[in-house]
Amino acid sequence: MKSMPSFIKSPEDQTGISGGVASFVCQAVGEPKPRITWMKKGKKVSSQRFEVIEFDDGSGSVLRIQPLRTHRDEAIYECTATNSAGEINTSAKLTVLE
Repeated sequence: MKSMPSFIKSPEDQTGISGGVASFVCQAVGEPKPRITWMKKGKKVSSQRFEVIEFDDGSGSVLRIQPLRTHRDEAIYECTATNSAGEINTSAKLTVLE
């Protein structure tokens, strides 16, 4: 039986400090198992300072940003869970203080 993805853990808004670290967690279930992707301003995240750590069971991932840059990283980060039954999105805001 196919089932749409649904989030069991959604990223939460974060406030970080310039030079520090921020982490967002996103976890979803569905049949087949959904794939998690992270987006920032509609683009897939990619930077030396961005690390996506997959859970061992593949059900979710952590987006780690380090070191934080005040203006560059302040944004809405979107987590998308996709499988053949559909796609869902959730998002969280990152605020970076000097």
